[in-house]
Amino acid sequence: MNRPYNFSAGPAAMPLEVLQHAAAEISDWQGSGMGVMEMSHRGKEFIAIHDKALQICAPC
Repeated sequence: MNRPYNFSAGPAAMPLEVLQHAAAEISDWQGSGMGVMEMSHRGKEFIAIHDKALQICAPC
């Protein structure tokens, strides 16, 4: 499959492997049986996602 490249400002093309991994995790987050969009924002799984995102983005 040929994928287009976006060289303009803004969002860029992501590797297909990254998109496939994200798609799998959206429907079943790390084997929890629940998709990320289905989780309670107060649940331990979502809080772990939130905390990791803050940790990654804090140096930015």
